[in-house]
Amino acid sequence: MPGFSASPVATVAHRPVAVIDIGSNSVRLVAYDRLGRAPVSMFNEKSLCGLGRDVAVTGLLPPDGLVQARDALKRFRVLCDLMRVERIFVLATAAVRKARNGPDFIAEVEEILGEPVSVLSGTEEARLAALGVISGLYRPNGLAGDLGGGSLELIDIADGEVGQGVSVELGGLTLRDTSGKSLKKAAKIVAETLAGVPDLARARGRDIFIIGGTWRAIARLHMAKSNYPLNVLHGYTANARALADFCADLQRVDLDQLPAIGEISRERKPLLVYGALVLGELIQRTGAARLVVCTSGVREGVLFSQLPGAVQQQDALIAAARALSDLHARAPAHADELIGWLDDFMQSAFPDETPAERRIRHAACLVSEVAWRANPDYRAEEAARMVAYAALPAVDHRERAFLASVLHARYEGLSENVQPPLRALLTLREIDQARMLGCVIRVAFNISAGQPGVLSRAPLLMAAGKLTQFLPAAFANLSNERLVGRLRQTAKMLGSGFEISISGA
Repeated sequence: MPGFSASPVATVAHRPVAVIDIGSNSVRLVAYDRLGRAPVSMFNEKSLCGLGRDVAVTGLLPPDGLVQARDALKRFRVLCDLMRVERIFVLATAAVRKARNGPDFIAEVEEILGEPVSVLSGTEEARLAALGVISGLYRPNGLAGDLGGGSLELIDIADGEVGQGVSVELGGLTLRDTSGKSLKKAAKIVAETLAGVPDLARARGRDIFIIGGTWRAIARLHMAKSNYPLNVLHGYTANARALADFCADLQRVDLDQLPAIGEISRERKPLLVYGALVLGELIQRTGAARLVVCTSGVREGVLFSQLPGAVQQQDALIAAARALSDLHARAPAHADELIGWLDDFMQSAFPDETPAERRIRHAACLVSEVAWRANPDYRAEEAARMVAYAALPAVDHRERAFLASVLHARYEGLSENVQPPLRALLTLREIDQARMLGCVIRVAFNISAGQPGVLSRAPLLMAAGKLTQFLPAAFANLSNERLVGRLRQTAKMLGSGFEISISGA
């Protein structure tokens, strides 16, 4: 079967969907809660079959790998049935498309799964990897690189558009086999191969979005080495030069002595040095400024490619935050009123707010009810941790830290018996902005009780250096010491006075 169409062939689904990815190193099943703009992985399992092992030498998928893959696929079929998966997308990549016995194996797979298999070309794999990056990061601009066991795909992304992808035989298993496990020979192969890839210099000063298990493992080791405060790979960003130096170190040190090496699978560890060779050379040849880890790749690109254009244009962070609101809020409609209420306040107090800041503020409004069912003594801590570690796409680590601080202040005000997580990722100004925003949201919930139909009639505005909470006469009895206390805290963060104004309307 040919690769996935660039045109959507399905609408948004509300039952689980799944992708089965038959790769050169692993065979993996990922089931998602739905086909939408921000799908959440609900089940993820892989079997490291090593189908690409020795394909570059023998031209055949290894017999033991085939046995293991068949067993895994039979299990995946049962699991999909148990999860009532609405649709299964099955794809195969480098090892299967290169091997002489690949077509016979695909026929077996289709019989086991009862689903057609798309054997992706290298350029199609690159395109889907780029769509995965677009689906999982906010307005990415740079070079997407997807390193698998059999091949490396490279493709440029700019302004939501993808370039013409290329696929080269630099996957970890392929490189190990063709070099005869000689790092010196492997380095020569990498240099010569990347020298033949056109337009790599277009990435100079931009980002490289790294995809694939081996590169994710390298990033995890780099995080551990630097004592990074957040153990979330998606969105992890590192200086390109620093990561190139780390890749060079990986080729010289005893890997078993590295922090977090225990988190790397036994099968993956031998491929780390080859992945480091490729990544270091790629950084050198592109002159990129940063490396950004993206855990959404080809599989997520497949789902993204099936969405209608209008859904593709949605902001994935806002879509995911809205899903959390629908799941947790007492009255989900309140979140949109809170957004509008805060829009008016920010226009009066901070008219220079940037679109990026507004976007994160809107997300904060949508997740502002995530902890109302928690024990009251721990709501601030629970809310902060939930947003810090939630499966939110299209948000970087600094923005996660900001959201955590906002939610902590929303539930606890300015007191911090337990400091919000990830505070070290923020500047002092960002900390103050987050606490101020949390205090303002705290005022909103005091007068609305989280219910719609109130905030539009009770604006909070800054004028002439004073914070004023307007209440119509019908809501006059909402004015009490508790509201005064919350306004006082907010005014403190703003460095202003405050008042409550009750109108006759």
